[in-house]
Amino acid sequence: MKILVLSNLGMGLYKFRRELLEKLVNMGNEVYVSLPCDEYVDKLTDIGCEFVETNVDRRGKNPITDLALLKYYIKTIKDLKPDVVLSYTIKPNIFGGIACRLMNIPFMPNITGMGSAIENESLVQKVVIGLYRIALRKAEMVFFQNIPNRDYFIKKSISERSKSLLIPGSGVNLDQFQLEEYPDENDELNILYVGRVMKTKGIEELLGAAKIIRDRGLHVKIDIVGFCEEDYGSKLKSMSSEGIIAYHGQQNDVRSFIRNAHAVILPSYFEGTSNALLEAAAMGRPILASNVAGCVETFDEGITGIGFEVRNQESLIDSILKFNSLSYAKKKKMGLDGRKKMEKFYNRDIVISKYIDEIYKRR
Repeated sequence: MKILVLSNLGMGLYKFRRELLEKLVNMGNEVYVSLPCDEYVDKLTDIGCEFVETNVDRRGKNPITDLALLKYYIKTIKDLKPDVVLSYTIKPNIFGGIACRLMNIPFMPNITGMGSAIENESLVQKVVIGLYRIALRKAEMVFFQNIPNRDYFIKKSISERSKSLLIPGSGVNLDQFQLEEYPDENDELNILYVGRVMKTKGIEELLGAAKIIRDRGLHVKIDIVGFCEEDYGSKLKSMSSEGIIAYHGQQNDVRSFIRNAHAVILPSYFEGTSNALLEAAAMGRPILASNVAGCVETFDEGITGIGFEVRNQESLIDSILKFNSLSYAKKKKMGLDGRKKMEKFYNRDIVISKYIDEIYKRR
């Protein structure tokens, strides 16, 4: 088969979908990846994918740019004549879906999260929902990473229940993210954030909490790893120099940071399913996260993690203090139980199998 994959970022495609792409290539398929050129393109071509350079303005709202993307997808589909198109993230989902509908090509998008464009009531929300209805009307199957996202799309008549399939996020590679020894009991409590540095990931609440915790004289180290998506650079630098946090920028491999952490925190406003939390749990680290869809599924309250109210700095602080008050043995057991949860429900092989089944049942 000839399979076209649409995405907006090489990093996400390689880190979270590499095994699926490898499987499709090894099964003898021609796999084309359409995305902007970045440092992960060579890694994708090394596993056997063909690269189609595509300009995707991930966060832009310029209709002319978006129309150009739609035209490019139509041209790409017309030239390649794929048997099926897979897509990830909002713009490839919408404009790839419209292109596939116009060209009568089987289309299977993955709803990796709602995002602020849908979560916040506005004219933009109405436009996005309208475009999604057009894009997904003829989709063969729509993959969802959590139940609330799926139910929302069905309620808004964007997707049909019979053509909606729930998967455990992107899953986690349990061989790559192996169970690690828990940090020493005498070490300073280390709380790790892994993710893009942006408001909707809860970074403002986390930075505010870090300062309050430091002012109270509590011995808690907060590490932040991730690309600075919005204008937080000077604040991160200032807070790092004061010793309130430690900012490490974007890292290609986060395992050493997870290894040194006692817990991983994510105060996100909304998620599909958080890959950072899946990876942390796979390595035996308890989870502290906001009680929103895409986060709450990754831990069991009081057993493998602790939840807190979204957009609530005090609740976030309380969860850190509550975790800090637990015995060393309890913290360690939370991590071990988290690993068991990943093995049972979030093995990436589950995701790959569901994709292969859906792709090949329509041959």
